[in-house]
Amino acid sequence: MTGARRIDVHAHYFGGRVAALLDSRPRLSDAPATPPWTPESALALMEQNGIATQLLSLPFTPVSPDSDPGFAAAFARQVNQEYAKLMSDRPGRFGAFAAVPGDSAEAMVSEIGYALDTLNLDGVALNSNVQGQYWGSALLEPVLAELDRRQVPVLIHPTDSPHAVELALGRPRSVVEFPFDTARNITNALYTGVFERYPNLRLILPHCGGPLPTLAWRIGVNTAIGRGPQDAVVTAEHVSRVLKGLYYDTAMAGSRNSLLPVLEVTDSDHLLLGTDWPAAPEPVVTENLKLLTSFGFAPDELERIEHGTARRLFPRLS
Repeated sequence: MTGARRIDVHAHYFGGRVAALLDSRPRLSDAPATPPWTPESALALMEQNGIATQLLSLPFTPVSPDSDPGFAAAFARQVNQEYAKLMSDRPGRFGAFAAVPGDSAEAMVSEIGYALDTLNLDGVALNSNVQGQYWGSALLEPVLAELDRRQVPVLIHPTDSPHAVELALGRPRSVVEFPFDTARNITNALYTGVFERYPNLRLILPHCGGPLPTLAWRIGVNTAIGRGPQDAVVTAEHVSRVLKGLYYDTAMAGSRNSLLPVLEVTDSDHLLLGTDWPAAPEPVVTENLKLLTSFGFAPDELERIEHGTARRLFPRLS
């Protein structure tokens, strides 16, 4: 079967401690219900779609409330331990991007060390912003320095901007605001010199980077005409080089609308298969995979997208 060795780099974990947390919190009127998740349901989805391995992640960063300052660290630690048990119980079927607590840079760096060095997780999951702080802010500098030092894959999952409720105009925020926050974050990182300071970052952008590839030329041009007072001196060539070196997953982005722009800024060697399951329901996953496989990639290109590049990024999966 074509794709029988697929590696899904964008799949979410809503079991165990995560399910308990989400079920205990009031849901905003425009937010969907938490999708059910079990290892068995995940494996069934994988079997039906030729997926050998799913790399699990959280789509949010836990933050402690004032009433419980240790919540986020304890929550991230338990989730990462649950990941490690899944990986041990079902070798080769699951991997994981470490969850990190969003309370401070020190807490994030500490949990990154534990998750990678003790639990041997595969990478780190961060959001496009943490409590309104984007890449380039002083808060996140120690975290980026640590990720650059380790050269570990980092999935940057989009999330709400600080003004997402107003900007969404009453619609689900994930439809438009999530992918725009990916573009907002990477643009800020480019203009503030993040990739000059940390050239070894290995980043995966979900959903083919949202609108970022479409805006690439415009972002590059504005390095000369739109620099802010706190921005670094970077060039259009720098923007182009950075965007070419990033990795982009195909979760809910297997159509020509997403693939054509991203292939203008990079090549098929920097595309990774993603599903966004179970946030994306099974019919959407199946349709997205059909669009991806019918796009017109050469057989060797499709093989790299489906599993070859992921095996290079995550040697354990080889």
